[in-house]
Amino acid sequence: MKTYLFIIIFIAQTMTAITVNAEDQVIRIGVLSHRGDEVTLKMWSPTAQYLTKTLSRYQFKIVPLDFAEIDPTVASGGIDFLLVNSGIYVNMEVRHRISRIVTLNNRIGGVPLNVFGGVIFTRKARHDLRSLRDLPGKKLIAVDETSLGGFQMAWGVMHEKKMNPYHDMSSIVFAGTHDKVVQAVKEGRADVGTVRTGILEKMSANGDISLEDFKIINAISNDGFPYIHSTSLYPEWPFSKLKHTSNQLAQKVAVALLNMKYSHTLGMNNYEGWTVPLDYQQVHQLFKNLDLPPYEMHAKFTLFDAIKQYWKGIVAILFFLILLTIMSTLVSRLNAQLKKSKQSLEYQHNLILNSVCDGIYGVDVSGNCTFMNRSMEKITGWKMEDMVNNNQHNLLHHTHEDGSPHKAEECPVYLTFKDNQPRFIKDDVFWKKEGGSFPVEYSSTPMKDHRGDTIGSVVVFRDISEKKTAEEEILRHQKEVAHMARLNTMGEMASGIAHEINQPLTAIATNSFACIQMLENGSIETDKLIDILETIGVQAEHSGQIIKQLRQFVRKEQPERSTINLNSLIEQVVLFIKPEIKRARVILHKNMDSQISDVLVQPIQIEQVVLNLLKNSIEALQSVSEGRRNLTISTAMVGENAVIVSVEDNGPGIDTSIEEGLFVPFVTSKENGLGLGLSISRGIIESHQGKLYLDSCVNCDVNTGSEKGTIIRFTLPIVSPDPMENINE
Repeated sequence: MKTYLFIIIFIAQTMTAITVNAEDQVIRIGVLSHRGDEVTLKMWSPTAQYLTKTLSRYQFKIVPLDFAEIDPTVASGGIDFLLVNSGIYVNMEVRHRISRIVTLNNRIGGVPLNVFGGVIFTRKARHDLRSLRDLPGKKLIAVDETSLGGFQMAWGVMHEKKMNPYHDMSSIVFAGTHDKVVQAVKEGRADVGTVRTGILEKMSANGDISLEDFKIINAISNDGFPYIHSTSLYPEWPFSKLKHTSNQLAQKVAVALLNMKYSHTLGMNNYEGWTVPLDYQQVHQLFKNLDLPPYEMHAKFTLFDAIKQYWKGIVAILFFLILLTIMSTLVSRLNAQLKKSKQSLEYQHNLILNSVCDGIYGVDVSGNCTFMNRSMEKITGWKMEDMVNNNQHNLLHHTHEDGSPHKAEECPVYLTFKDNQPRFIKDDVFWKKEGGSFPVEYSSTPMKDHRGDTIGSVVVFRDISEKKTAEEEILRHQKEVAHMARLNTMGEMASGIAHEINQPLTAIATNSFACIQMLENGSIETDKLIDILETIGVQAEHSGQIIKQLRQFVRKEQPERSTINLNSLIEQVVLFIKPEIKRARVILHKNMDSQISDVLVQPIQIEQVVLNLLKNSIEALQSVSEGRRNLTISTAMVGENAVIVSVEDNGPGIDTSIEEGLFVPFVTSKENGLGLGLSISRGIIESHQGKLYLDSCVNCDVNTGSEKGTIIRFTLPIVSPDPMENINE
């Protein structure tokens, strides 16, 4: 039994090992795709197949990487080996500790080469470009900022000539691949291009271009290198292992690559083979000269280096002490300048603060005043020594206008730094030093420190005594104008009212004379006399109601509001305007909702609005010569919080040219109108927190089907069940 158990455990361990080996078999080789992924795979896949065949335990796979993908892929460990240009290798060596194991041997004309250079070229037809000194102001196209042969080598040559392509060229464009650079220059989309050596010859051999169409700038051809080039020669691409790749695997790969011969056609394509890793110090020096990563902070010569190289230790110490003294002096001077600047800023701050006409003061989180300006002293009478470091609420804001205490926890200034929300108070009172109060409007804004924590509030206030007086005067004037409007309406309706009163008075007089005649003749019939006297009483009561309505309409408004039912108010107005309705041959329809809630209003003002709207409709209906003249007034609830009153007629409607300005003073559709009625009416309704507006009218007259006419509506809020809420309103 134990033997079987041992066999099962052995088999399980073997299967686990096989699984682990299977997972470790895929070895990824990242290759710079400087001519495109398709070309890269075509060129280097045979090499991966050679390694797979040679090292049968592993499966090698080519991973094309563009310039931007190399650094993040190496950093994440997404590959095991890396084949890139010498410049990128130098960066990866410093940044990610990769190690070169072999160097590429290119094959040129049957001769192995392990160095390459850069080519600066233009079209042959460009006679204005002959040497490097002709390049400034031209458009340069290169492969990539990190491409050694496709940009950095050419930059190094320009650097030797005191030129900087970023400053001296009109523009630099990076195409991403060598082939695109060559095509851009060929098609005239760039003045000058730069690629690595061998690219032009390979593209010519493939039939993509003709070398006769191009001209090499700063050509070098006398150093035994078979390709024309414009720069110094640098070591070829290194094949490197990443930090996480085992040394044993790297050694096996290096041996396999070094043993590759040109006869191994499976593993080699367009290159000769591999050699031992070369010295890349020349690339390091180029990057130092150009201040490129990883030497972007490289200093060519420092004072410390000079001291270390040329002076004795005692001189270095002495120099350090002198330098320390100089630095201390500079720091002292800087502190003095900062102090002076701080004083200047404080002076300017106070100057600005005291130049503002509004009162300004600060409050800390304890409620104490921290600063104040001169305008506050002038407005309130409180001096700086009275307010600063004292509780501002107890001095300035302790009591409401009616004399009731103002609790600190309800003070907007306190609430501002508690909930960190700014506030603007339109109407409040502050208290002066001598004891009197004055109305103010003020803003309270959170005050924060350098960390963003709230440390108090800043209050900016303004004395609005004159403003409130002016508002009261405007309100009084508006009431006078409204009163005069009612008198004017009364004058316009005088003849109709006189006729209406004259009828009951005539009936009273006639019946009175009849009674006298019956008494004089002695022919007294009791029942008939009673009927006559009842008629006299009814007519007298009717006259009294008309006179009562007339007196009520023309009297001065009372400031108090009262709770009324709009249906009752409208019935009274209809009774008052009934003579006008009869004379105009208008048919009045009343659609009153008996379930509407009461409203809190000034009755005289609302009567004036209803009367004005009815009168406007009656006047509009005078132009209706055919059909019925219909006028409808209706009431209804709007939701649960308001009552709506609608006045609707089938008159000619409102001219579209004056619809927008209908409620503006002195805008009217009447020939002899002043244009004040609707303006005053809107002001009255809005003062009651309601809304007066012109509604669209389609099929206004349900009886005639007419699409003409006008609907004016206004809303009023209903009486709140909370009596204190109505008082606050």
